[in-house]
Amino acid sequence: MNRYMKISFFITIIPVIMLSTHCSPLGNKAITSQAARSNKLVSLLESHPQYFDSLLRSKKDRNIQIIYTQIDRTSTGSAQFIDYYFNVANDQYFYPASTVKFPIAVLALQRLRELNVAGLDMNSTMLTDAIDEEMPGASVDSTASEGKPSIAHYIKKILLVSDNDAFNRLYEFLGQEYINDQLHRMGYKEAQILHRLSVSLTEQQHRHTNPVKFYDSTGKLLYEKPAQVSGMVYSLRNTKLGTGFMRGNVLVNEPFDFSKKNRLPLPDLHHMIRSVMFPDDVPPGQRFKLSESDYVFLRQYMSMLPGESKSPLYNASGYRDNYVKYFMYGNDSVSMRKGLRTFNKTGTAYGFLLDASYIIDHDSGIEFMVSAVISCNSDGIYNDDKYEYDSVGYPFFKHLGQVIYEYELTRKKARGNRQEARGKRQ
Repeated sequence: MNRYMKISFFITIIPVIMLSTHCSPLGNKAITSQAARSNKLVSLLESHPQYFDSLLRSKKDRNIQIIYTQIDRTSTGSAQFIDYYFNVANDQYFYPASTVKFPIAVLALQRLRELNVAGLDMNSTMLTDAIDEEMPGASVDSTASEGKPSIAHYIKKILLVSDNDAFNRLYEFLGQEYINDQLHRMGYKEAQILHRLSVSLTEQQHRHTNPVKFYDSTGKLLYEKPAQVSGMVYSLRNTKLGTGFMRGNVLVNEPFDFSKKNRLPLPDLHHMIRSVMFPDDVPPGQRFKLSESDYVFLRQYMSMLPGESKSPLYNASGYRDNYVKYFMYGNDSVSMRKGLRTFNKTGTAYGFLLDASYIIDHDSGIEFMVSAVISCNSDGIYNDDKYEYDSVGYPFFKHLGQVIYEYELTRKKARGNRQEARGKRQ
């Protein structure tokens, strides 16, 4: 059993008890700027003014939102959760960037289970036909060992290096209606995943999804999903941010319109990570419909580093170990802490930087969850590529992760927490 399997086994066999300062981690009207503030988390941040003083004073302009979850283990091994919120509010829009890839990766596995086609699984060859020149197909994947695309391989690329094309292919497999209907049914009412990433298409084109065919290793057709057009009616937003944006080389002096961009509130993202790491923590209606092997697969690649992957194989010079691990490391090229693993999904776009993580340290026996977003666009101009990721965003995540980690090392925990955590992993 490899280390990813051990981690997954440890997590899934344990019954979960949730004790939270906010009883529902889903995005809803119960979350307001005032109610989402946690004195304990504020105090922790204020105790490190060298890192957070200026950021706390500009938390609204920076759109800083943080959710920190303490996890204690009882003597029987059950988990207890306490959530703390900072500046979390549904009316504070941020662009979710690549974090939307996480629910799509999970839903792709769920959809396979629902189809229940004999011989069809995540490793079946997945061929996507073109709609037109602007929405091309995909019949090969040069990063796959046999050059054949599959749902499993697309998910690996999403979790290992946040590949945009892999997300687009799974978006096309699922379709806009299925994605949003499933998330809304599970309680993520504010989520809106409306478009592909890194391709310039109209709102109507994003409603169209390509035909997809699946084949077994002998070339036998297993399942065919025809081209679809979404008729989804989604709630309209008036979401405009900043003071201007670049249209080509021209500055337009008016707020940038995010009204038809993807939306995924931080509590929803945080809860999705928790639901995959601790499926017993959520009511049955809010669980993804996955098998145990699906959970093991997801956790393995949520935690795996690019350099540890054999297929796809990534050049270490292009993808350092902490390429998509912001907490604890930021953007620094440093050695990863031995014994510490991060199960997460990040996002970077339009000046927004995000990370949602479950972090576990085998050596110390501590574990916690933390999700955060920060805007790195102090001039309020979008699409000008003048974002402060390196000077503001990455240091924020590095220091936030380190401060919480150091606090966890000294925090008084439920009796048996460290001993049980260590014992279960041996």
